[in-house]
Amino acid sequence: MPYHTFKCSECIPERAMHAVIKGPGEDLTSCLPLGYLNTIPGTISERGCAFCGAKHVIGAPMKDVIHLCHGPVGCTYDTWHTKRYISDNDNFQLKYAWTTDMKEKNVVFGAEKMLKQNIIDCFKAFPHIKRMSIYQTCASALIGDDINAVAKKVMEEMPDVDIFVCNAPGFGGPSQSGGHHKINIAWVDQKVGTFEPEIKSKYVINYVGDYNIQGDAEIMVDYFQRMGIQVLSTFTGNGSYDDLRGMHLAHLNVLECARSAEYICNELRKRYGTPRLDIDGYGFEPLSASLMKVAMFFGLEKEAQDIIDEEIARWKPELDWYAKRLKGKRICLWPGGSKLWHWAHVIEEEMGVKVVSVYSKFGHQGDFEKGVARCSEGALAIDDPNELEGIEAMEILKPDCVLTGVRPGEVSKKMRIQYLNIHGYHNGPYKGFEGWVRLARDLYNAIYSPIHQLSGLDISKDEISTDKGFVTRKMISDVNIIEDGKTPIEERPYTGECDIVTRLRGKKYPKLEPQQLLGMVMEGGEAING
Repeated sequence: MPYHTFKCSECIPERAMHAVIKGPGEDLTSCLPLGYLNTIPGTISERGCAFCGAKHVIGAPMKDVIHLCHGPVGCTYDTWHTKRYISDNDNFQLKYAWTTDMKEKNVVFGAEKMLKQNIIDCFKAFPHIKRMSIYQTCASALIGDDINAVAKKVMEEMPDVDIFVCNAPGFGGPSQSGGHHKINIAWVDQKVGTFEPEIKSKYVINYVGDYNIQGDAEIMVDYFQRMGIQVLSTFTGNGSYDDLRGMHLAHLNVLECARSAEYICNELRKRYGTPRLDIDGYGFEPLSASLMKVAMFFGLEKEAQDIIDEEIARWKPELDWYAKRLKGKRICLWPGGSKLWHWAHVIEEEMGVKVVSVYSKFGHQGDFEKGVARCSEGALAIDDPNELEGIEAMEILKPDCVLTGVRPGEVSKKMRIQYLNIHGYHNGPYKGFEGWVRLARDLYNAIYSPIHQLSGLDISKDEISTDKGFVTRKMISDVNIIEDGKTPIEERPYTGECDIVTRLRGKKYPKLEPQQLLGMVMEGGEAING
């Protein structure tokens, strides 16, 4: 087994099988780190808790909801405003944080009475919002507050409101992924099937596992609507509470993030017979194949191909411009979950970079199987790394850029290694054809930043050149590019707008003809497709 032992973790022998280096000829039978196990004491893990996974990742992106945490104020603070889950209702869910702010006296004497009053006060403070999600924390779980009973009592007294209860305390799983599971199942148990949304098409999907980071979900919904598909709900980015209660009426569940939301798709398949189709919204080739898969389910191949041809013709020259300048650059792909395998191969194939390491903080064994299988030889795969292991890996691998979240990213900056935030994004969205070019642009800007080049100079002792004048990114990046006349003249840097999402809101799409809504029409006594 090609296990890699970090020097900083030699005192923790349990970490011995949590990192591997993929060597020549290595496959999943001999090169696979252990994943999704309980955090090993002493490793100072950077994982989040189950409450964080339920509230912060899955629940909070719902846009027309009061998200109330029943626990100490610190739990609310830790899960508010750290990801850009934008929405088309003026970002209501991002502007406020709600908590019962439990104190020691509430732990001793109980907090159900306080919880009920808090719920009523929240609805009074925001009278236009009639929906609420309540999240259990460790404190409220340990004292046994019956949140479900309190919510039921409020709904009896206030019949125009609806409340969802998520019992996923922080200790409810080995990582935040445990919270993903709990809230998925709870939503199906409590809310799916309790609302009947309007069905406008014979092609109806739920888009599942996208949380609309800087508009990701809205980009994908635009593609589906251009194909003539009704997106009944988005679970949960920019999602509406009542639309998500009507998920049972969709004809197909289109799943993006299999780590956080496959549970609800599997339950909907068992309970309502709704098929599941896994897709990938990142990268030109995976996205094209994904749109075509959805189209083939409904017989809309022509509509999908028209979109693919149009988008590739528009954005491929710009992706190629960046790929030539990024070729050979070394990156560590250190996301939280599914981007481990969503990006491991395609970012190399389409941007020319070299992925020298992948890791996941809470990935399951299936994530590592797909990620390691897609990595190239020499890549270091790590499960649940801590800060010291991350530092040691960067010292060994010497990447040009680390694609990760804020916490490890800020550590890499101190080591003079650029990082790109692929959790909350630097300048997203990164999904879709244009979004993939935006990622290439941000990666290019990070690696070739003139300020980054200067940051390594010590003005107290280093010789500073004064004859070069102003240096641009292009001057640095193009020094090794040979102009041989073969470069297509249409290749160019990104030409899109700063905000590519707002213009999609209110966009008019072709309406289906009435006979299409019926699905079948009669002609001369014969039934034909509408």
